[in-house]
Amino acid sequence: MKKLTALLLAMLFVSTTLLAGCGKKETEDTSKEVTPEPTKAAVEETTPDAEPTEAAPAESTADADPNALPRTETLYYAGLQWGSVNGWNPLSDNNNNALAFTQAAGGSRTLMYETLYMYNMLDNSLTPLLADGDFVWNDAMTEVTVKIKPAAKWSDGTPVTADDVAYTFATNVKVGNAQGTGFASYIEDVVAVDPSTVVIKAKLDANGKAINPLLVNTYLGQVYVIQKAWIQTLEARCNNDPDAMKNDPGEDSVYSGPYTKYFADDQKVVLVRDDNYWGQDASMWGKLPVPKYICHTIYADNAAGEVAFKAGEVDVCQQFIPNIQDLWLKDGLPISTYMDEAPYGVCVNMPTAWFNLSTPGLDNVAVRKAIAMAVDYDAINENAMTGQSPKFSDVPRSCMNPTDGEQATFDHDAVKDLQWVGNDIEGAKKLLDEAGITDTDGDGFREYNGTKLSFNACCPNGWTDWMAAMEIVAAAGEKIGIEITTEFPEWSVYQTVFTAASQDQYDIFMWSTDSANPSAPWSRIRQMMSSEFNGVEGNWSGNWGHYSNPKADEIIQAIPSETDPAKLKELYTEAVKIYLTDVPSFSLMYRPNMFHAVNESVWTNFPEKGNANNIPPLILSDGYGIAGLYELTLVQ
Repeated sequence: MKKLTALLLAMLFVSTTLLAGCGKKETEDTSKEVTPEPTKAAVEETTPDAEPTEAAPAESTADADPNALPRTETLYYAGLQWGSVNGWNPLSDNNNNALAFTQAAGGSRTLMYETLYMYNMLDNSLTPLLADGDFVWNDAMTEVTVKIKPAAKWSDGTPVTADDVAYTFATNVKVGNAQGTGFASYIEDVVAVDPSTVVIKAKLDANGKAINPLLVNTYLGQVYVIQKAWIQTLEARCNNDPDAMKNDPGEDSVYSGPYTKYFADDQKVVLVRDDNYWGQDASMWGKLPVPKYICHTIYADNAAGEVAFKAGEVDVCQQFIPNIQDLWLKDGLPISTYMDEAPYGVCVNMPTAWFNLSTPGLDNVAVRKAIAMAVDYDAINENAMTGQSPKFSDVPRSCMNPTDGEQATFDHDAVKDLQWVGNDIEGAKKLLDEAGITDTDGDGFREYNGTKLSFNACCPNGWTDWMAAMEIVAAAGEKIGIEITTEFPEWSVYQTVFTAASQDQYDIFMWSTDSANPSAPWSRIRQMMSSEFNGVEGNWSGNWGHYSNPKADEIIQAIPSETDPAKLKELYTEAVKIYLTDVPSFSLMYRPNMFHAVNESVWTNFPEKGNANNIPPLILSDGYGIAGLYELTLVQ
């Protein structure tokens, strides 16, 4: 009924949305932050660079006019881009260019740069993109062979080769970016056997087994392939300096994906389709994606994005909208979600409050657990999430998301005594009293080592569902005698603080956990507790509170190479026990990886549950979700 209503009403919105455009042009901001020190690696050349072939250029951006985008050729987004773009460099961790760049285990954004495979969380599959056919592990499970599609080309017309894949890995390690530091401990080398064959060699343990085959699989769908020739150009102009290479804005970067830069300023980012894109070959999509332009207006906050979405100025909205069902049930708008009923999306993520364990007071487990026990999670579900999430009373907390597959990986009975449902004010007070953490001066707040327990609780400004959740965390603190005040810095600042090697600005702060991906739930446990990320500058990988537990590290190292299902369950169960006992962080809600809401006033045929092509709700850009761009049709 929702879909029918949306389609019947869509025509009413076409006349107004055809006129929707973008705002005033401003000067592009290309400022940069200092990036982390590199790790040591040798960059090995294998096959010679390919000679360029003739290719017509993509549409010129010299005279780009973002105010003249035809509405029936443009797909508008909200909820991805916050603040001005810093750059277009696929080696950088600081582009702040979310519309074009996101390398994630649960599906990388491949609008401009592409991966070997596309991950699909609906069936845990990896579909070939730049790769030609399935990847193949050798019998010893020590290396993976991948073929490259003959049709795959760079935007300058040269072929994508195995040499590009190999040089990308070596360079990521050399410059010490997130992809390099994240995989260097698990992949020994990436070797171009010939121009179309690449072998990914796993690092081995003392017994000759791959340390982590799970992460090798993840690499295939996460890491962009970058052109070797362009990297060498970058090396030359940066004098081969790793930091300079990462800080370079990369305006001249060569890409393999279906879109490229058209326009960017502090109000919007626009990509334009490359009509020479190789993917229209019969060996891939067989056609071009439908929208010619993809535009993301930079909204001040969720509320502004929601207004534009309701008005039909946004087609695809990746942001939380309270009581989203009211948009079609009460307001009669042509708006859809992936699922017709709550939670309206596939919940595979767990936005989490991380404790900064270097903050005095939060280094005490009684304080951490008391705060976690006191939070009213039902209030977060009702007020912050408006019911768009399973409750912890329905799916008790662990390290796993609420999907059946992940819930089956551990022994529920073995951990139930450690789980808390929240809003347990008296239990939290008792825990603190028994730890000797009391209010000794009568001001209403407890002291720890003679100092009042006072913390801030932070998340990015404008992320309204997260802001509401942190207000509930702060209210819980007051009820148990701990002062917690909320602070909401701008995203451009926030991202540089919580990813720092050490920081004393944020005490309790929010960031999401890993979603569904080829190595979950192991990857999420690693993200929550692994000490390998401690002291890493520009850390986007995990353990942002800098927790350390040798037993947890031992389990994290053991899981990937364990093949006995019974032993795996024991290891996962023990990991959950440690997490619930030490409470280095605590999840506030279950959530979809992407809030995949669409306005069908201009475009229709978006992915929805049960679609014939098995396209996941990943906003037509991430992992196999990009397949949705090829299925869109205009409302007639």
